Amino acid sequence: MTTTITRAAILAGVPAHNPWLYHRAPFAVGDPAAYIELPGKGTHFIVRDIEAGRAREAKVAEHVHIPADFTPEGGLSGDRETATAQSVAEFLRREGLKEVWTDRSLPMIFAHFIEAAGVRVRCDPELGVLERRSKSEREVEALRAAQRITEKAVAFACELIATAEAGADGVLVHRTEPLTSEIVRSEIDVWLLRHGMSTSPSIVAGGAQGADCHHRGAGPLRTGEPVIVDVFPMDPRSRYYGDCTRTVVHGREHEVPQAVREMHEAVVEAKKRAIESARIGVTGEHVHRQTCQTLTERGYEIGLPEPGAPITRIAMVHGTGHGVGLDVHEPPLLDTGGPPLVRGDCLTIEPGLYCPSIGGLRVEDMVIVREDGCENLNTIHEGLTWV
Repeated sequence: MTTTITRAAILAGVPAHNPWLYHRAPFAVGDPAAYIELPGKGTHFIVRDIEAGRAREAKVAEHVHIPADFTPEGGLSGDRETATAQSVAEFLRREGLKEVWTDRSLPMIFAHFIEAAGVRVRCDPELGVLERRSKSEREVEALRAAQRITEKAVAFACELIATAEAGADGVLVHRTEPLTSEIVRSEIDVWLLRHGMSTSPSIVAGGAQGADCHHRGAGPLRTGEPVIVDVFPMDPRSRYYGDCTRTVVHGREHEVPQAVREMHEAVVEAKKRAIESARIGVTGEHVHRQTCQTLTERGYEIGLPEPGAPITRIAMVHGTGHGVGLDVHEPPLLDTGGPPLVRGDCLTIEPGLYCPSIGGLRVEDMVIVREDGCENLNTIHEGLTWV
């Protein structure tokens, strides 16, 4: 679909690291580049000379240039990023522009040289946001593929923990050594690499560490304690992310502490109600309220603790979820102030409960907002026992 260009706009940076630029110009080069839209003059891409041929073959824009095509008086810097910014500024100056719009990701060095050339830089914080949120079927397939491998990695980790031996002191044992969060993370990374994914700064947080929802986990894991396993790698083939969380307790089902079972039941029910409520036009805040209502109805609290709160306090301390795509965290938020959902939003639904004296418990699925509700991309089970 061709979009009518109504104003001059620029996105710039390193496409391999700037998903806003990459989404508009899908060319994963590791050098600085710029994508420019001009009313009546189409789209332009400025990139290093040795990459220009590939950019033309990829049809990343209607016109592909190199920095030397727009050398300002005084020449180009020997620094690549500076030279690209200088070239962009000279390009805009030659076009006679007085202002250009950009998004939230423009590096300051580009703004500096553009404004020094007499062109005003104006930021539209919403530029590109809806385009990234409303995933095409091609993007959905990429997300589905990434999530399929991600959840298998989660299952692998949960089974590794569940099938370990427990020592007399309750510490789990792996190949005669204590099974630690660090060992499980390294095993996850090896598994991901073998299956063509990037490594992930995964969370493997057991016991009290899991009460801090973003604690990565450290040290030995123990039987009978909940362990949060949260994996969120990128698929290098598409550059789209997966994101899945499950909680595992080592031991048989009847050995899971009653408080942990009750927390788990509440979280699973909250996830179910949140997914059922997520549809086009409903706000992210509304979805979050469904989660909060489910948990408070079961007697749990919402929000961060006040100073001096008892260690027995059990609460959900974060939002219900977030968008996923070329970033593992991108708009929209399912939290207070979350915007209306749109067709094609890819969302995580990840309620959790946290208690300093027990640990943490979180279960996360990834869904696509469709015309009639949500498509859940997850298939693995959501229970606590994995043997």
